[in-house]
Amino acid sequence: MEKVLSKKRLQIPQVVAALKHRNFRLFWGGQCISLIGTWMQNVAQSWLVLELTRSAFWLGVVSTFQFLPMTLFSLYAGTLIDRFPKKKMLIFTQAGLMTLAFILAVDTWMHTVKLWHVLILAVLLGVMNTFDMPARQAFMIELVGEADLMNAIVLNSSIFNAARVVGPSVSGLVIAKLGIALCFLINAVSFLPVITGIWLIRLPKPVQPASRRCQEGVWQGIKAGLDYVRKTPGIFVPLALLAVINVFAFNFNVLVPLYAKNVFHAGAKTYGFLMGANGVGAIIGSVILAIRSAHGPKMRSLFIAAAGVSIFELLLVPAKSYALAYLLLGITGLWVITFTTNCNSLLQVQSPPNMRGRVMSIYTLVFGGLVPLGSFLSGSMAHAWGAPAALGLGALISLAFTVALVIWRPSLLKQEINF
Repeated sequence: MEKVLSKKRLQIPQVVAALKHRNFRLFWGGQCISLIGTWMQNVAQSWLVLELTRSAFWLGVVSTFQFLPMTLFSLYAGTLIDRFPKKKMLIFTQAGLMTLAFILAVDTWMHTVKLWHVLILAVLLGVMNTFDMPARQAFMIELVGEADLMNAIVLNSSIFNAARVVGPSVSGLVIAKLGIALCFLINAVSFLPVITGIWLIRLPKPVQPASRRCQEGVWQGIKAGLDYVRKTPGIFVPLALLAVINVFAFNFNVLVPLYAKNVFHAGAKTYGFLMGANGVGAIIGSVILAIRSAHGPKMRSLFIAAAGVSIFELLLVPAKSYALAYLLLGITGLWVITFTTNCNSLLQVQSPPNMRGRVMSIYTLVFGGLVPLGSFLSGSMAHAWGAPAALGLGALISLAFTVALVIWRPSLLKQEINF
């Protein structure tokens, strides 16, 4: 009888299982609003750099500056996150991100913005995100527990990708009609709901950080985490695959504006809709993943998704039709969300509690910290050979590495984790 009831619970509420937790509803509801503003700022910042410089190279440099702090400080940030209350740290980081968006809005509105202003603010934004991203990842399990962790990751990904549709599309219209500055101002205001939601979260009891219990130093903790990842194939392989895909295939913020401007000879509105197409596909993928979240992540799905991203980016290279590009970017977005959600879930459910924070800090380093390298490479290649060539070369490298991993570790394709 117990097994029958368990199956019924999975069949009925599983798509939104994490929302039964009040704390997650508060966190998720705030993110629903804030992430739209974040994507509006991403689009507006890229377009602002193009207006200031008319250079693909500088577009890549700004993105490099924004993610460079993650490259340098992610591992250190992960150990600090284990030593301080995550709720307070998230309020601090979200308030910092809000302040930076407001400064950029005023600077742009007053027509005093210079490229070096954008570069400095991009670095400060990267510093805040270096602490914010792993803190949010590690906070998730405190909001929902282990049983609903996979569903919480999927729901969080779904609003992130819904924002990828709404944010860029609205941003393109706002830029075209009202100017870039308003996008930055909207983003600044959008942080108020998420800060309020986090403030209202009530945790049952303080979670004692593992790093305090074992009294190990920061550098010893970093070394232990790196050693654990290196010796655990089920964690090392997804991280290695994420590293290559992230560097060579996930450069939409650099290449899509160049496609809009140089391939389709269009403006900010077209750029916004092309970025939104990627999000439409990701939303569809999120729905599919939410329905299937009870089955747990699969290593096979990770490799299939990596191949899917690479193949559909290759198909985009010769596309000259706006409608075809929109369709291909949408399908690519579906594979992107399938890849990242399976990767995130595989890492969390395979990591023991005393290592999860450090593993996720390494995930943050790979996911965000390698973006400067990818942005610089794609921006430089696009500057030299054009956006289609840069996209195609990156996709070929990603596909070749995926195939090589399958040949090297075919046994991993059979690995499954059930909740």
